[in-house]
Amino acid sequence: MNDKLKAFQRLLDIMDDLREKCPWDKKQTLESLRHLTIEETYELADAIIANDLEELKGEIGDLMLHMVFYSKIASEKGAFDVADVLNAICDKLVHRHPHIYGDVEVKDEEEVKANWEKLKLKEGKKSVLEGVPKSLPALVKATRIQDKVKGIGFEWDNREQVWAKVEEEIAEFHEEVKSGDKAKIEEEFGDVLFSLINYARWIDVNPEDALARTNQKFIRRFQWMEEETKKDGKSISDMPLSEMDQYWERSKKLDK
Repeated sequence: MNDKLKAFQRLLDIMDDLREKCPWDKKQTLESLRHLTIEETYELADAIIANDLEELKGEIGDLMLHMVFYSKIASEKGAFDVADVLNAICDKLVHRHPHIYGDVEVKDEEEVKANWEKLKLKEGKKSVLEGVPKSLPALVKATRIQDKVKGIGFEWDNREQVWAKVEEEIAEFHEEVKSGDKAKIEEEFGDVLFSLINYARWIDVNPEDALARTNQKFIRRFQWMEEETKKDGKSISDMPLSEMDQYWERSKKLDK
């Protein structure tokens, strides 16, 4: 425990030094750090997808630095400091876990999540969806929306019903494609994606992780194609699709 506290204190001391002495760190504001924090968060996500624990350690450190940085800037403004931040999250965790720190009993994780959403409403939230960030990527946002409404019981009875909804939305999408109405096509395509994300929850698949891995797989296979065509003295951009497909099939077999 002592080592952990010493390490955290060391980070706080370094932050103080940087803010006082480093020209770049002195210039930073809450706004200037925002896009860098978003970038660091995606780098953390990449390390998780790659299951690279050494890289993960570094990315967690980068994000912790950002949190300390924000707290330092806020303390300079007289708003709050890092102790206020830590105490606030501790207080919130204790309050929202009455099954640990109180006398509430729960039977499983779903009941924990349901209680969490109900407690937030009691705290003054007007909607269970109020806490979903507006700037979240659409795929992640859809997942969070569905998780939150499930927490108060707005949910299907079984996954067969959810799959039937997927099929219904795909049929409606096909009909609108025939109509040629771009606005309606886009709307129905969104409904298809939303229903597929919903089904993914029911089969315990994280859609963001699944698509991220598919993207990585495609990049890996396509880059193999580019390398192999160069070795064969060919240019992939000048190939007919039928020849590209032969390389693609080879890349799939080797990738497996």
